[in-house]
This record gives sequence, structure tokens and C-alpha cells, in this order.
Amino acid sequence: MSSVESRPATPTPSSNKPVAVIDIGTSSVRMAIAEISPQGEVRTLETLTQAVSLGKDAFTGGAIAKSTIEDCVRVLKSYRKVLREYSIDLAEHVRVVATSAVREATNRLAFVDRVYIATGFQVDPIDEAEVNRITFLGIQPLLTADQSLASSRAVVTEIGGGSTEMLLVKQGDVVYSHTYRLGSLRLRETLEAFRAPTVKLRHIMETHILRTVEEMVEHVSGEGPIELIAMGGDVRVAARYLTPGWDGRSLVRMPLAGLEEFTDRVLGMSDDRLVRKFQLSYPDAETLGPALLAYVLLARELKVRELLITNVNLRDGLLKEMSTGSSWSKEFSKQIIRSAIDLGRKYGFDEQHALHVADLSSSLFHQLRDEHQLPPRYEVILYTAALLHEVGLFVSNRSYHKHSLYVIRNSELFGLAKRDLLLAALIARYHRRASPQPTHEGYSTLDRDGRVAVAKLAAILRVAVALDESRSQRIHEATCHQEGGRLVISIPRVEDLSLEQLALKQNGLLFEETFGMPVLLRMARR
Repeated sequence: MSSVESRPATPTPSSNKPVAVIDIGTSSVRMAIAEISPQGEVRTLETLTQAVSLGKDAFTGGAIAKSTIEDCVRVLKSYRKVLREYSIDLAEHVRVVATSAVREATNRLAFVDRVYIATGFQVDPIDEAEVNRITFLGIQPLLTADQSLASSRAVVTEIGGGSTEMLLVKQGDVVYSHTYRLGSLRLRETLEAFRAPTVKLRHIMETHILRTVEEMVEHVSGEGPIELIAMGGDVRVAARYLTPGWDGRSLVRMPLAGLEEFTDRVLGMSDDRLVRKFQLSYPDAETLGPALLAYVLLARELKVRELLITNVNLRDGLLKEMSTGSSWSKEFSKQIIRSAIDLGRKYGFDEQHALHVADLSSSLFHQLRDEHQLPPRYEVILYTAALLHEVGLFVSNRSYHKHSLYVIRNSELFGLAKRDLLLAALIARYHRRASPQPTHEGYSTLDRDGRVAVAKLAAILRVAVALDESRSQRIHEATCHQEGGRLVISIPRVEDLSLEQLALKQNGLLFEETFGMPVLLRMARR
């Protein structure tokens, strides 16, 4: 069953760039077509949805059935035809992502390859951290536009078919983010395995949901009022039914009592009746009741009397990301750095030293742009690694750089996908001692681009660490230039650099190996 969520708008003749994003979810494949103005403004032209039950295969058998893969291919081929009508042919103008159903499938590589062979689409099975990051990009404009939300604690959650994403935003900053294995379709499949009488299903469902809800509530406990912002197609069905005048462009407040009553009615209806009454696909009808019950139980545990419903979805965040190009915005970079500082405080790091080394690393990154030739987003990864390069001291003084690798790699830093987190962990690991080796943990799993990036950024970090060898933050400026095949770093207003020069002599070899030139540290000429 397919549906067109919005009719195409007439493209205006301009320099606007047409783009498209496709979200391969647990129960449907959705596409949004938009145009991006030279100023970065996004205007949605058309949205499409077709039902494909990928999650039913992945969550029960562990793999996506061949017939389901072909159903998905058929849908994507039809989407490809629509894209041609909009003259969207370039690969960089189309982003295709897949969430938990594909991510968890044992045959995800076969799925990705089959889609590419049949359609030319390169599917990116994004991880949980990436989903949270994209969700924040989509919801952030609404949070900043509402003064009451901007100054309060907001729990942003979406109960999807395979998992539940949650962000805790306080005064505009993400202070906690996590993905829970609670999904409406996953829950439905679990209940069917019980084969319990219908009268007991509700109790079993509530018991399963409450286990996760109680964990979620534990992470958002604190002082002050909470606003619960609900995302997702299931809760939007309830919002459109209970608030018929909602235009979908703004947040709408829904009393919890009304949602509870609506949820009770939905749970008492058959899938056939839900399809007819709310014009749903059968996969969406199957998940509507469990998802709404999860929202109700979460609202009860948070002790809120109403929910805020938004029409923002994953595709909005993807389009927002495409509008900014490959770089991360200053606001988003700030969120990553704030999350890293929180992690450092958790492990009792030397905050003054860490921040100073991070600032020096950032300065060197900019001055050595012609040498490293890395995209701007790598500056944030380097800054994060610099902040956390000594967190391993919490475990032990001995080989603490290896402990730093473990701590960073196994922590949740908002905004960093698993690959970015691994890069930051390895850069921190190589801030001292041995140079990167093919046999080292984590490093061996990287492709060539990843290995090169780690070597370049770790080399820069070693220089920055040496510049604060005194741990007194006395070096505030460092000017780089090349002279006689060497990188010369001039330091003004510091009379004695012997300590830093010795540290650089001991740790500067990686820089010379990577960039092909030794580093000389000297006082700036007056």
C-alpha cells in the first residue's frame, strides 16, 4: 500500500538545488523531495510512503527475506522514476538511509548490495548515535523558536518500529541521548510469540514497555518541569484525530487524558478496522496501539499532563543536514564538545589542561590546513580527542592512553557516530608512545582514509600536548610556518621553552613520519 503524504509543489525556476532523502524504516520506505536555496533554506516539494515490512523479518528471523528485499527494490525503483521527473540524477543530491531493521539484519550487506545493483542507490545503515544527531537537527528549530521550551527541560522521543530514540534537552543543550530497544513492531512480534489470550496481552505489553520506560525516566530525573515532545507517525495519527485543526507545521499540545482514551479505543480495534478508519497501511495499523501505549506510559511516569506533538521526522533532519553540506554547524559542534566535557568530568579529567590542549589543537588544525587537507568536521573530532586524551588516568597511570581508547570508544558522545567515535578514541590513544600499527585494536578496522586521518590528527595532538608540557597553560599563541624543510612553531612572550622543546623532541616523530618534516619550537623574534 502506498500513499502520497503531500502533493508536489511547482518548482520555481531559480538556482535552488533539488535534493531527495529516502528513509528505509521498519514498516515502510519514505521519500521526501525538496529544494535547497543558495541561503540553505529547505522547501519540501513532495513526500511519498510505501509499506514494506522489513522489521517483521529482521526482528523475528534475524534476516530480511528475499521476497521482502525485492519488495523494497520495487519501491525504490518507483522512487527512482519520480526523481527523474525532478531531474535529480546526481548521487550527491540523494541520501538513502536505513534504520534498525536493516542495521540489525544479519544479511544487511546483501541487502545493501542488492539495492545498489538494482537501483544505483547507496544505502547507509545509520547507527543509533547518527539517528539521534539527525533527529536533533530536525527538532532544533522548533526548540529554539519556543521560549518556554528553550528555557526548560524537554524530553524528545520517538517510539519507532524497532527502537525508541530519546533526547534530553536543557536550555538548548542536549544533556543526554540514548536509543532503547523498545519498538512497536518489535513489541508486537514479541507478544505474538507468547500466544497469550487477548485479555492478557494488554498486561504483558504494559509490563514490557514499563521496563524500558522506567530506565528512560531514571535518566531524566532532576529538578524543574518537563516538557514531553513526541515524534513519530503513530502519535501523529492520534494528533490529527484529536486536534482536527492542526496544520502540522507547529507543535500542538495534546492532553494526556485524551491520548489515554484514544489509545484504549485503538487497542480494542482490529487491524482491518484501523486501516479503514484511519486510512493506514496494514503494517502501520499493527504498530499503532503498542506505540501509543508506550507514549501514554512514558507520559504517566514523567508525571506530565499533556504532550507536545510535532510533525518533524527523520527526513527533515536529513534535509537540514544536506542544506549545510558536509560540515557540522557551530551549534551542533558545540553540542558534541559539551557532551565530551561532561564525559571528561565524569572521569575526573584535568579540565584546564584538556581545554587548553584542545584549543591549541584547533589552532594547529587551522594553520596546517594545506598539509593535512582534511574536511572541517575533523576539527571537532580532533578537539574531542584532545579533551579526552587523559580520561584513561581514571583507570590507571600505566598505559593510560590505551585506557583512554577504551573509555572513549565505549562511551556515548552525543552527535558522534560509531566511526567518528572510534576516530576520536584512536587519536587520543596515539597522543603518546607508539605510532599507529596495523595490528592495533580498532586501527586495523579502518579503511585507508580513516587510518590516514588518525595519523594526521594524532600527530597534531602530540604537538599540542607538548606545548602544554608545563600544564600551566602559559603558551597561548603558536604561529606555524615552513622553513628549510621544517615546520617552525614560534611562541611569543615566553622566555624559556626548554621543557616544551624536550617534550616535542620525545613526541614529535609521528609528525615527521606523517607530514615529512620535523618540528622546531622557538621563541618568536621581537
